[in-house]
Amino acid sequence: MAGHDATTVVHGAESSPTSPAMPTTRAWATLAALWFVYVINFLDRQLLAILAKPIQDTLNITDGQLGLIGGLYFAFFYCFIAIPVGWLADRTNRVAVLSLACAIWSAATTACGLAKSYPQLVVARMLVGFGEAGGVPPSYAIISDYFPPGRRGTALGIYNLGPPIGAALGIAFGASIAAAYSWRVAFVVLGAVGIVTAIAVFIFVREPRLGGLDNPTTAEIENGGPAKAGFFETLVMFFSKPSLRLAALGSGATQFITYGMGNFTTLFLMREKGMTLNEIAIYYALVVAIGMGGGIYLSGRVIDRFTRLSKQAYALVPAASLALAIPFYIAFVWAPTWQLSLLLLVGPSFLNYFYLSSSVALVQEEVRPNQRVMSGALLLLVMNFIGLGLGPTYVGAASDYFRPDFPDNSLQIALYTLVPFYFIAIALFLRLARVLKKESLEKTGTA
Repeated sequence: MAGHDATTVVHGAESSPTSPAMPTTRAWATLAALWFVYVINFLDRQLLAILAKPIQDTLNITDGQLGLIGGLYFAFFYCFIAIPVGWLADRTNRVAVLSLACAIWSAATTACGLAKSYPQLVVARMLVGFGEAGGVPPSYAIISDYFPPGRRGTALGIYNLGPPIGAALGIAFGASIAAAYSWRVAFVVLGAVGIVTAIAVFIFVREPRLGGLDNPTTAEIENGGPAKAGFFETLVMFFSKPSLRLAALGSGATQFITYGMGNFTTLFLMREKGMTLNEIAIYYALVVAIGMGGGIYLSGRVIDRFTRLSKQAYALVPAASLALAIPFYIAFVWAPTWQLSLLLLVGPSFLNYFYLSSSVALVQEEVRPNQRVMSGALLLLVMNFIGLGLGPTYVGAASDYFRPDFPDNSLQIALYTLVPFYFIAIALFLRLARVLKKESLEKTGTA
């Protein structure tokens, strides 16, 4: 497995640590298609945060209600539906599951633009979460069956550029359409794009052979391929393995910051820093594309490089990046002007996302091919329930709590309270590093 010092071990077989095979042209084309689906996924997911101010003005909702609809209500469906979807995808056709999921969340995004009240918007957002639950886990597994070990970190790093590019395009197009027409038109138009994308993926993307690029065990060779993984078998395996559990918890603590901050950054910049929708569409979009996009892409390359030397890099790289992000985050929240605030935001936007490629690659490498989709879904369950579900909910509630005493900067005070979660995330990743070191020593027989 990538990251061992002396040998590479995959599902009981050993191979020399030579350079991994080069991916095929079809692999790169599939990666591009899945990446675009992820762009649509995150674009649709982030529209609520991007258009928070005009939505608040139209439907008269509070920061707390906004936090619930972008956090807990959305995450409840997104996280828990992902588990049966992951189990189904592991046992059926992953491309078909992905295509259907994309169609569902895109139709629900269009429905968000038609909502006339807060309850209607809540239901539509829950349906977006229902659909998006089937987006990412199948894609992780498809990529892992198109790219061999040693190349997956880079491939997943490219795939994970979907969120920054999706967020940047959502900011640019969503804010521009809303400024020119209305926030409702933005939801309808971008939802329609997703429906067309779902049809194209179903037609053009081919299902890869399960575990085709992994060294098979003797039993798998005798049975003609990996057996179907049991639901509870995978569930117990995931939560009983300390490295997978800690990777999920560390990622969840990090996402508590990124989603808590991200779901309110546009509102914070507009309401408390004085930016307009047109300025958001240009300058904030650039910050997200350059900062977040650069961090996620570079993290994949860094993970592939350093895990060949030590498996601990899966944990030490995100721990170091989060430690470096803390002063930039505090300065971003403090900055007296939106121009300075945006400049400082490049720091945490770049450094906050090194955890993603690390945790995804670790999970995909650690489990059997027939457990990858569900294991990816379990990773998303933990980190998104903590981060996506609780992060925005907490920040919105904190802003409402501080509003009576700090009417002009309640969001600023709420965002300051996210700082301790950096230290929690760092501590979890450092603990993961110790576990990975222990596992590596046990496998090489030196413990």
